[in-house]
Amino acid sequence: MRTQHLRPEDRRHEIVEMLVEQGSATLEALSEHFGVSKMTIHRDLDALEAEGRLRKLRGSATLESSGQFESDFRYRARMAGEEKARIARHVASFVEPGMSVMVDDGSTSQALAPHLAAIRPLTVITNNLGLIADLSGRQGIELIALGGNYASKFNGFFGVLTETALRDLRADMALISSSAVSGRSAFHQDQEVLGVKRAMIASAARRYLMVDHQKFGRNALHLLADLGDFDGVVTSGALDHTQADALRQDGIRLHFAEGD
Repeated sequence: MRTQHLRPEDRRHEIVEMLVEQGSATLEALSEHFGVSKMTIHRDLDALEAEGRLRKLRGSATLESSGQFESDFRYRARMAGEEKARIARHVASFVEPGMSVMVDDGSTSQALAPHLAAIRPLTVITNNLGLIADLSGRQGIELIALGGNYASKFNGFFGVLTETALRDLRADMALISSSAVSGRSAFHQDQEVLGVKRAMIASAARRYLMVDHQKFGRNALHLLADLGDFDGVVTSGALDHTQADALRQDGIRLHFAEGD
């Protein structure tokens, strides 16, 4: 049992860390773990939900995404990790030396780092702090790090500064991720994140959407783009064959990480 003498901000930080590891926890379990009342945990969860750090359910809290909530980037990175790695490897095969490539904040985008580092020379433009850290100092990589307001939940930079910088840049390719795909439309829960993704799409000559198969058949609050706006949608062979056939018949260029 944890001591009840933690400051509220420290306890709330620890609650998020627990959820990153476990995905969800009951109110009772959190109360026992921290040695405080359920009412205190209620207040903690209310505060964290208001900050967009978790989703409060009846008697529990979770980091599972919903149509209006996107989870912490560390939790997302643990979900379908091997599939995202295969998608990243396949997308990287579209990139050629000498290109300029924009990459967004998604957890699949982070998996691109070792593949992009091997394609030299290459210019990488990104708001993804993890990718910035992985590629900084790499020989042959010209790294353009987009500034702005740092969001710890997404481990990236967003806002007016980020979008203004993107409007003044042009790239050969944009590699974009999405949290939900329904029909022939891609969606995202967060409007600020959406603004940066849209700006990258508008500033690139070619665009590829990276999305694991679990994101299909799901909705989120904000429309990102029509799938037809992308030169290709890269997912995995685990995507339901009926869905894949329907998308291809609708003219969507679909690529499987295991090979087209």
